[in-house]
Amino acid sequence: MSVAICAREPAPLEETAQRLRSQAAAGQRVHAKALDVADERAVHELVAELGGVDAAICCAGIHGPIGPFESADWGAWEAAVRTNLCGTALVCRAVIPGMRERGWGKIVAISGGGATQPRPRFSAYAASKAAVVRLVETLSVELAGSGIDVNAIAPGALNTRLLDHVLAAGPVAVGEDQYALALQQRASGGFPLAEAAEAVAFLASPASDGITGRLIAARWDDWRRLPSLRDRLAASDMFTLRRITPEDRGWPA
Repeated sequence: MSVAICAREPAPLEETAQRLRSQAAAGQRVHAKALDVADERAVHELVAELGGVDAAICCAGIHGPIGPFESADWGAWEAAVRTNLCGTALVCRAVIPGMRERGWGKIVAISGGGATQPRPRFSAYAASKAAVVRLVETLSVELAGSGIDVNAIAPGALNTRLLDHVLAAGPVAVGEDQYALALQQRASGGFPLAEAAEAVAFLASPASDGITGRLIAARWDDWRRLPSLRDRLAASDMFTLRRITPEDRGWPA
């Protein structure tokens, strides 16, 4: 595939683009543009420049304020939701029309930490990431029969700048237990970025055709086996966010 990448900071963006260009095969293009995914006009302009997108990977994300919810800076809280949730939604809105016209497309949204369980002291991040999963599920139903698959992926505990931000916030803001886990993650190297990327590439490829509306954990789920379970998966609520009822846990009526 030819690749287009975007980020708010021009310097690391261009550095990454140059690295990709050095590895590109003949005919592969690498396009880089500095923009904010929460800027609707900028997102639509980029998609128009590209002349169509076959697979969109929505991976821009920030933690937002770290610490107790009631004392969090509200502007920073809203900004995290704009980037994590609205940024994902705007990219989807920009690429879906072209995908629908061509009858095929893939959207992969990065979810994870906080989407499936409470994430104390990371309320903006957790709420926005859970919302991303429900957006993915909703779009998958709206786009049924269009040839467009929409999925979320939990990439695992990756050693990225998000981990740097947790460590920089310190144990008072983060909480002693979470800070200790972050230190352990840094020391262990975390989940390999290459393995997380391989799972993303699978969901962006024809190999995953018909698998849609799911939250897949790159580390814990046997995602390579999913094509053989496609029909069974489509008829189930596996890998989705659902309310647990008393009957689900065998409680008496």
